[in-house]
Amino acid sequence: MADAGTAGIFAALPRIREVDISGPAALDTLLREATTPFIVRGLVADWPMVEAGRQSGRAARDYIERHARPTPFAVSVGASQSGGRLFYGDMQGMNFQMMRAPLPEIFARITENEGVDRAPSIYLASIDMQNFFTGLHEANHVDLGDRTPLASIWMGTPTRIAAHNDAPDNLACVAVGRRRFTLFPRDQFRNLYLGPVDNTPAGRAVSMVDFHDPDFAAYPGFRDALAQAQVAELDAGDAIYIPALWWHHVEGLSDFNVLVNYWWRDTPRWLGQPQDALNHALLAIRDLPEDEKRHWRAMFDHYVFSDDPAVAAHIPEPERGVLAPLTPDSAGKLRAFLLRALSR
Repeated sequence: MADAGTAGIFAALPRIREVDISGPAALDTLLREATTPFIVRGLVADWPMVEAGRQSGRAARDYIERHARPTPFAVSVGASQSGGRLFYGDMQGMNFQMMRAPLPEIFARITENEGVDRAPSIYLASIDMQNFFTGLHEANHVDLGDRTPLASIWMGTPTRIAAHNDAPDNLACVAVGRRRFTLFPRDQFRNLYLGPVDNTPAGRAVSMVDFHDPDFAAYPGFRDALAQAQVAELDAGDAIYIPALWWHHVEGLSDFNVLVNYWWRDTPRWLGQPQDALNHALLAIRDLPEDEKRHWRAMFDHYVFSDDPAVAAHIPEPERGVLAPLTPDSAGKLRAFLLRALSR
């Protein structure tokens, strides 16, 4: 938990807006129109998993375990002195170890450590509900209409997950315990002081700022980020919508915490990942001479960011190739071309 000074930082931040909805159709409309985060209190209050968690953490684990398939689960085990912050160790590695074990063994370890001072953090992140469980998703899910989201479950002891963002839209539902979400608009990435893009705790670049002990001398722009931040604490049954690319710092505040989240994108599945393009640009463009970088910036503006039909108007329409709007076929050909070029 945060100390008094840090608690004051969170207390001073504006609250994330809360909305009321009347059912799946209203939620669908809200998700299609929203451009900023919102909270729906009690959205999943009727889930059996929520009901089990209201009894106890042990009851929630027993309920979840009954649905688990007999397969190893990936689990992060943090050092006892980490205070639940799953982060870098010496920057060459992390302050937690990745292990694999059947879910009953992991839950037994959590039970053994309940009430133990400075117990190691135990965290199961982004577990696919349909691949690792039987019937759990069917009994505990949100009707998201015609979307085909990835449904993941996150479980563990008290944790602090550094601010990061995700490419898809995100509806996150607190099923057990209590969580704090601190959110920042997309444009605050500079003020969050992101770490490496190729060495990350979980695949996305994260803020280097410790939200429980912010070093404003080292990270002065973080004060500006806080001026744009929003915060909320969610109880079991509550849900939060986090728009694509919004930065979010997430804390599990209870002895045992469970979150179910849904990721989806409105863009076609065959489109590439922008992060891959950024990584390739670091390889191919960043270290060029300044005059060449100016040229490539202009080329990117011309071909990628302007979205101007005049870019290819002089080319006969059947011959425009990837300069025409992409289709699954042309996207596949472009991907194959890139793979061949990168393998040279």
